[in-house]
Amino acid sequence: MRIVHVVYSLEMGGAESLVAQLCRLQRANGNEVSVCVCTNLGILGEALRSEGFRIDVLDQSSVAVAIWRCYKLLRSLRPDVVHCHNPAPTLIAAIGARLVGVTCVVSTRHSLVAPPYEVAAEIKYSIISRLCDHIVGICEATCENLRHAPLALRDHIVRVYNGSAPVEVLPPADCPPRSGFTILFVGRLAPIKDLPTLVNAVALALPRVPGLSLWLVGDGAVRQQLEDLVAGLGIAGNVTFWGERHDVAQFFSVADLFSMSSLSEGLPMSLLQAMSAGLPALVTQVGGMAEVVEYANCGLRIPAGDSAAMADAIVQLASDPALRAQFAANATEAYQAHFTIQQMDAAYMDLYRSH
Repeated sequence: MRIVHVVYSLEMGGAESLVAQLCRLQRANGNEVSVCVCTNLGILGEALRSEGFRIDVLDQSSVAVAIWRCYKLLRSLRPDVVHCHNPAPTLIAAIGARLVGVTCVVSTRHSLVAPPYEVAAEIKYSIISRLCDHIVGICEATCENLRHAPLALRDHIVRVYNGSAPVEVLPPADCPPRSGFTILFVGRLAPIKDLPTLVNAVALALPRVPGLSLWLVGDGAVRQQLEDLVAGLGIAGNVTFWGERHDVAQFFSVADLFSMSSLSEGLPMSLLQAMSAGLPALVTQVGGMAEVVEYANCGLRIPAGDSAAMADAIVQLASDPALRAQFAANATEAYQAHFTIQQMDAAYMDLYRSH
């Protein structure tokens, strides 16, 4: 089967990493796989090219030009499947895919798509997605939001849970040294992640959990703001900024708890990686991550923006090894049963073959 994935960019990110993993597995299973990138090749694109994947960059100067270039590309490739990831790639690729007679066109929404909706943008997406055979939400929360979006094509919406390759659990000697109860965050340092809530929670919990540590793995626009907050709270010795890293297994291998304090979230890859490594989770009650933590019974959920509740949950988990062990076992079991990259690929292949 000839499959073309269409993405906005292949810079480092959760959805982009997922696409890269999916490409590798689909090629390993005997498919001919390539990627059409609307803007930036990025570090993940460079890696895929080095592995022999065909990566075409549209380098768009306008949407109309990008649509035309994508049409010409698809006309030359004649794929069986065009899989668009998020709205902009769907707009750019779906028209050309239909014009050249592609058998199956899929559009995956990788975010929560939570109301209040950007009405004009969602109407545009609802119209263009009528050219798609399937509209995929990466969790039930995303699907439900999509069904209520303006002019939604409800009977085309299906759920395919994100999957992830498992994290290799490394021996402590190959990991950063740690002291005390260690909380791990992996992701972009972006406003939507609301990391001040997590940092403030650590400061509130510290008197009750001596030696408490927070590891922030990732980089982004709010890093300086977070560093200033940490300094102002006087907890610089308890918070480590590791920056953007590709060797995340070493952090998952020795942390005690994975945590995200996001204001909005789909189903983050880092949560699935944490589950694969057997880490209990502490997350805010938003989107797919809360849905999955509840479904798997692998951690605690607290209201978004509530540092005091998050601090209490940290204290509870730090002081109850038996509860952490049960959550850890549940996380591993749920990951293996529902959230591997192979299960996600199988679900997509079923969609591809259904047309």
